[in-house]
Amino acid sequence: MLKVSCIFRLGSALRQRQLHTGVTRLKRRKTAEEKKSPRIIEYSPKKLQSSNATAAHGTTDIWRYMSVAQLAKTLQRPLDDVQEAMLYVPGADNIEAGAKLEDLKIIQNIAKKLGVKTRVVSAPELSVEDEHVERDVSPRPPAAPELLKHRPPVVTVMGHVDHGKTTLLDSLRGADVAAGEAGGITQHIGAFTVTLENGEKVTFLDTPGHAAFSAMRARGANATDIIVLVVAAEDGVMAQTREVIQLAKEAEVPIIVALNKIDKPEANIEKSKSELAQMGLALEEHGGDVQVIPISALKGTNLELLAEAVSTQATLMGLKADPTGLVEGIVVESKTDPRRGKLSTAIVTRGTLRKGSVLVSGLAHAKVRGLFDHNGTPMIEAAPGTPVEILGWRELPLAGELILEVETEKKAHSVLKYREHQEQLAKVESSSDEIRKKEEEHQAKYRAAREARRLAGYFRMRGGQRVKQVDENDGIPRVSVIIKGDVHGSVEAILDVLETYNSNDRCRLDIVHYGVGNVTEGDLELAKAFNAIIYAFAVETPQAKLAKDVKVKSYNVIYRLIDDLKEQLSSQLPAVEVEEHLGEANVLQHFFINEGRKEIPVAGCRCTKGVLKKAQRFRLLRDGEVIYDGTLESMRHLKNEVDSVKKDVECGLRFKDAKVLPQPGDTLQCYTTHMEAQKTDWDPGF
Repeated sequence: MLKVSCIFRLGSALRQRQLHTGVTRLKRRKTAEEKKSPRIIEYSPKKLQSSNATAAHGTTDIWRYMSVAQLAKTLQRPLDDVQEAMLYVPGADNIEAGAKLEDLKIIQNIAKKLGVKTRVVSAPELSVEDEHVERDVSPRPPAAPELLKHRPPVVTVMGHVDHGKTTLLDSLRGADVAAGEAGGITQHIGAFTVTLENGEKVTFLDTPGHAAFSAMRARGANATDIIVLVVAAEDGVMAQTREVIQLAKEAEVPIIVALNKIDKPEANIEKSKSELAQMGLALEEHGGDVQVIPISALKGTNLELLAEAVSTQATLMGLKADPTGLVEGIVVESKTDPRRGKLSTAIVTRGTLRKGSVLVSGLAHAKVRGLFDHNGTPMIEAAPGTPVEILGWRELPLAGELILEVETEKKAHSVLKYREHQEQLAKVESSSDEIRKKEEEHQAKYRAAREARRLAGYFRMRGGQRVKQVDENDGIPRVSVIIKGDVHGSVEAILDVLETYNSNDRCRLDIVHYGVGNVTEGDLELAKAFNAIIYAFAVETPQAKLAKDVKVKSYNVIYRLIDDLKEQLSSQLPAVEVEEHLGEANVLQHFFINEGRKEIPVAGCRCTKGVLKKAQRFRLLRDGEVIYDGTLESMRHLKNEVDSVKKDVECGLRFKDAKVLPQPGDTLQCYTTHMEAQKTDWDPGF
């Protein structure tokens, strides 16, 4: 609006008045020539400016969760310009190229700082897929042949329990490991390097031989180059021996058989070889490629031959690895140390591991703070084929998982976030299948009930008896447990054994919680809430005064832990009435005696087995059918009342029920009953 001053004359006085008018009223009049000319469209300065700006800059599409790099590409501006603009936008803290911008207002403010108009749209599908590919990591493609260097072989010692695996490793490395194992049984995988007499290094894995640790043995087979199968010459092929052979065939890993305990007098070498041949192993003496070395691990007999066989096999395989680039490896075992934190034993398969490396394994990540060998000696670096204990895990990695190195911790967090997202999607998908299945079952029941109502009619169904809904847990005893172990493999093995429990209809076995590490106050509170028993496997337990209301049981051998749990399950089962037979008699004749005006039947018998006792119960059998089951009124030998009758002695028996008429040829059984505690029928396999 424009303000114009006008002067008016009213009479003899002059007065000034202000009038308000617009731009359109100030247009000049067109001349006659202009009126004859073609029409000219004129724009106001404001409209012209707006059109120029739109033409110059246009409108840019933005969407939620854009990365900084994507925003720069969309705005067609250099990445440095976008990052510089972000410094002046509140909330835009992370200016990394891969950082995600979750807030649309922040994206709009960044574009505004750069002088660009924006329009909010949905995210393109291709961008999401590219983003997922960028966020996850995977092993590198095979290295070029010129980068490969010789590496020590990874040898796994396997076999049945108590066949001498750990003793063999003791002799090879000159250390007493078996003395440190509970009961001489290996409870988790041990990895270490041994330098043979010829100077070559060999990485050995000692896996448990017990049936409960089948999953751990499977991981050992997958992470190894050569399997040394220890077979006791006195026992031959056993259950775990067959399992190891099957694992080796599936993983296509060569086998060297160490026939142990040949110094024992009951050793039978030829029988053991024939059993191995029957399992499908092509022995060298039969024209195959499987070497059989007779040894004595305890006395050190022929250990040099075994070392030469391992070295020869490794040379034939030509084992090489790339020591450069990002590290790759396999988690052998993981545990929580109360003083050092979360640790893992791993074998490096590619690259060279050093301090400060950022590792990702499954849903766990680490910035390496320390490297140690099997003796606890600090290491500067770990080359391919070297077992190493890694310190610095934020979360505990799972045994058997792949270890991959990433460039930065931010990259590791991005990878973990993506993997967690994928795992949640998998859980949602699996749970949706279960929900769909339950919904189908519910619909089937509903249709069946509706059809029954339609056929029976409303009033007839209304008067029918309603089925009482009973909770499936009612009346069934229950044992709740919490499992804490020293390493992940031990906990996993215990859980595998507990999965074999199949008597939940008699006594339920509930696993409230399980984990790796010492028993904590949280475990005690959880045990109080669920009235659970805490089984501590090779870990420290709290003081007795802190756990006064909780049962905490510590074990080092899995046999004893399972035996105790079986006792707990048996103690929850109700006692049952058990019948005990005392004696047996044959009815020779029956006669009647007068008691007042009544005639009372009496059975004349001879005791043929055991003892007949008057105070106990008697069962009268005729042709296998029970005629009477009850007590006696009287027992007489000759004319004397007696309390018991021995074998081959005749007696007269009078039943409480006078209506029972015994006949010659009937059988009498004397028995007693007592309550006896039940035992669980759970068979864990050992």
